[in-house]
Amino acid sequence: MTRLPPLCLALVLAATGAEAQTLYFSAIPDEDETALVTRFSAVADYLEGELGVDVEFVPVKSYAAAVTAFRNDQIQLAWFGGLTGVQARLATPGARAIAQGVEDPTFVSYFIANTETGLEPSEDFPAEAEGLSFTFGARTSTSGRLMPEYWIREETGEAPENFFGRVGFSGDHSQTLRLVASGAWQVGAMNYTVYDKAVEDGAPEVEDAIVIWETPPYPDYNWTIRGDVDETFGAGFADRVQAAIIGMDDPDLLASFPREGFIPAASEDFQPIEDTARALDLIE
Repeated sequence: MTRLPPLCLALVLAATGAEAQTLYFSAIPDEDETALVTRFSAVADYLEGELGVDVEFVPVKSYAAAVTAFRNDQIQLAWFGGLTGVQARLATPGARAIAQGVEDPTFVSYFIANTETGLEPSEDFPAEAEGLSFTFGARTSTSGRLMPEYWIREETGEAPENFFGRVGFSGDHSQTLRLVASGAWQVGAMNYTVYDKAVEDGAPEVEDAIVIWETPPYPDYNWTIRGDVDETFGAGFADRVQAAIIGMDDPDLLASFPREGFIPAASEDFQPIEDTARALDLIE
């Protein structure tokens, strides 16, 4: 198996007709590309062995690019966040969620703060952060934007731009952690698994960026597959992909997500995410 260069999708598109024997998949870039390639190249090898077809991981540069590639049949399978999964399925008739991590039905976001702010961990929303600078992750990230914004509005009665002194978007969770640790932003919101892994790995950033609050739980990440894969790869192929993902038990593969394992998922599991996105005008 060889890895395609980022966004080398014209060649991919040419190979996705009825005779194609390569399954292309991608993932939202919630970490830097090096980390993503390490994670998902190994997943591609695993799926290739389980499915008996060539499998290629196609890195993309943005959350929106992952959704567009899926809609355009440049990839047939994707590891999406809650919101991007909703967007992809709405744009691709027949697509469906097939699996999620054991942890994903009850996912949370962390609000983190630079230690110089003096903010301390609390079970209550950090009202003392009013007027400070704040960064989300990517604009269409579920854990880095959608649900943090929802809870900011719920807890303060204000839009983030009115509650905080300055609001921005870092692009991904790892960058949020780096920027808050450096003091470029005083407070930020991020995926709890990325922060917990940074703690586990002994990343120096966690010394200067501490968790001050976590949101209530919500459904998040999911594997979503196009509805026409059975036409390309044979009857029952989507179900075989689902079985292969749920059967993934290699500790190293699971740790790279990180997830304890995968369980079945259905598109309707993410209706709360769609409802929240519509309420915030993030989808029409």
